[in-house]
Amino acid sequence: MALVTVFCLLLLGHAQAATAATASGRVPDDMNQDIKTAVYAVNRYWAAHWRQYFPGYYRPPYVLGAYGGGLRAAPVCGNSRVAYDNAVYCPYGDYIAWDITLMAGGYRAGDAWVYLIIAHEWAHAVQNRIPSRFVPAAKELQADCLAGAVLSGAARDRTLVFEDGDVGELRAALRALADDTPWTDTGDHGNARQRVNAFTYGTRHGVRGCLA
Repeated sequence: MALVTVFCLLLLGHAQAATAATASGRVPDDMNQDIKTAVYAVNRYWAAHWRQYFPGYYRPPYVLGAYGGGLRAAPVCGNSRVAYDNAVYCPYGDYIAWDITLMAGGYRAGDAWVYLIIAHEWAHAVQNRIPSRFVPAAKELQADCLAGAVLSGAARDRTLVFEDGDVGELRAALRALADDTPWTDTGDHGNARQRVNAFTYGTRHGVRGCLA
């Protein structure tokens, strides 16, 4: 994926924290830039379209950014630290964070990985902001749906451009994330088919189609 809009600084000052921890040189510059681009594009979409779907004003989550991989310890969420090899939205601190090892491992298969991770965790922040009647029991699949809606919506807004191979990369990422891991299982996140279907539904039907 690529960003169409040329920018030098993210408009949200706190969003700069998303990559500040990766400035040590341990993370490739291209992945670092894709992470910044994903944060910018997802946040911009929700800021521009929030009032089309929900009452009130949009408030973005704090982007804590990377941990692990020699950068810093996993952050605390509530009474415990979040898991390594994970990406998370923490409702207690209202932040999004990810293990840089998880990001780097998926990124080797394609840059679409980081866009999916960030859009999915951002969707959990959105779920925490909207009336509960809009959030189904299968909230992980809804987050996949919202991720699809936002990334495709950002493409329609010309904030993002889908490059050749991105759709295949996104589906492969969803299949990989559907595998059982120490921090998730198919019982709460859905199997590969369910996750791909939810994401695809979001790309076709938009945010409104993802709401319960």
